[in-house]
Amino acid sequence: MEDFITEKKIYYHDTDCGQVVYYANYLKHLEEARTEYFAEKGIDLKKLSEESTWFVVAKVEINYKYPARYQDILNILTRIDGFKNASMDFYQKITKSDTIIVEARTVLVCVGSDFKPKPIPLDLKNALNSI
Repeated sequence: MEDFITEKKIYYHDTDCGQVVYYANYLKHLEEARTEYFAEKGIDLKKLSEESTWFVVAKVEINYKYPARYQDILNILTRIDGFKNASMDFYQKITKSDTIIVEARTVLVCVGSDFKPKPIPLDLKNALNSI
């Protein structure tokens, strides 16, 4: 699957007292990039939720490589590395120029209104596989 790049500027509220990005805030940036990835593929997550289809984070592995700082411009690479019946594996990398800031792998599980896993709809898989 192809890579999708999102640009992110670091604001003061993203940083800690040392003016580096607070480690937990990277999770927000990764989530925002996945949301933009879905939007780029024409997938309306709000509409899906109204139809009782949600994607929940089941697992995150994150490696912090280098600090990002206030007013840095970062690029967030996002791609799907694979599908299972009810889940998808994302790979994401945050960079500043050629420096890797963060690498992460996230598993999203498709759930219904009962929050039990359900198969990812085929049309959704097809949309995610295209660009």
